[in-house]
Amino acid sequence: MTRWNTSHIPDQTGRSVVVTGANSGIGYVTARELARRGARVLLACRNEARGVAALERLRTEVPTAEAEFRRLDLADLSSVRDFAAALDDFDGSRLDLLINNAGVMALPYRTTADGFEMQFGTNHLGHFALTGLLLPKLLATPGARVVSVSSTLHALADVDLGDLNSEHSYRRWIAYGRSKSANLLFIHELSRRLAAVGSQVIAAAAHPGYAATNLQTAGVRMEGRRSAERIVGLANRVIAQSPEGGALGTLCAATAPHMKPDSFIGPRNGLRGAPARSFRAPWTKKDTTSERLWVASEQLTDVRYAFTRPATI
Repeated sequence: MTRWNTSHIPDQTGRSVVVTGANSGIGYVTARELARRGARVLLACRNEARGVAALERLRTEVPTAEAEFRRLDLADLSSVRDFAAALDDFDGSRLDLLINNAGVMALPYRTTADGFEMQFGTNHLGHFALTGLLLPKLLATPGARVVSVSSTLHALADVDLGDLNSEHSYRRWIAYGRSKSANLLFIHELSRRLAAVGSQVIAAAAHPGYAATNLQTAGVRMEGRRSAERIVGLANRVIAQSPEGGALGTLCAATAPHMKPDSFIGPRNGLRGAPARSFRAPWTKKDTTSERLWVASEQLTDVRYAFTRPATI
């Protein structure tokens, strides 16, 4: 994967793709580049106006694109269910690639529509439910992949199985780190369960390093901390890589041949550069933790995964 870039993306013609949070940042770039390579892409975004604007921009930048927008609010499980239930008319029973990209970072304490702490509820539970509801399509599609976008900041904290919703204490950056560790534990356990039934679906994770997106400024903007917002904006301009650079890890995990299950792909030096195997904290590969988080996630979302073995000839 040395110096891997978008020119290495194989032809995606005939493949159907769902990208969450595709209205801006690395999600938009991911959707655009897959569409450029011939994939049929669905932009799944919470804000309708921004989603429609992103779709129009994509069609301008890639005139041949097969793309559409649909609303998806990962902080509302009813929205997740509605989105999944309506997906049959996107590409029938086929789904080649699900990219769990959307997320929130370091917000003031908030809860989702279902009462979960916002970062855990959006970053982990929403995507857990979405993947489970779309699992039959993934299992039925040869060569399908699931890619979840985590962060190097997962190293801030392991999940707290006794306080998943930060009800006992809330520190925004610790909560963010826990949600990103949850993303990696999810991919680890999903990979284990897919292997157990002999499925060829690949589950992998990626991270963007430090990429300049709206993610960094959302929390301080919500609190009206304008000086902090200016500082973050300056850091984005001076230190961060572009969304195009940040999306490379996701695109590599999604399309590179021979990607191994439970891989974690990101910039070679951690912050920027060509994608490579990335450091991950040892707790994100613990079977007992990933299994317990999985069971808790099924209970919290009321989404049970229906794994099936591939048909034999």
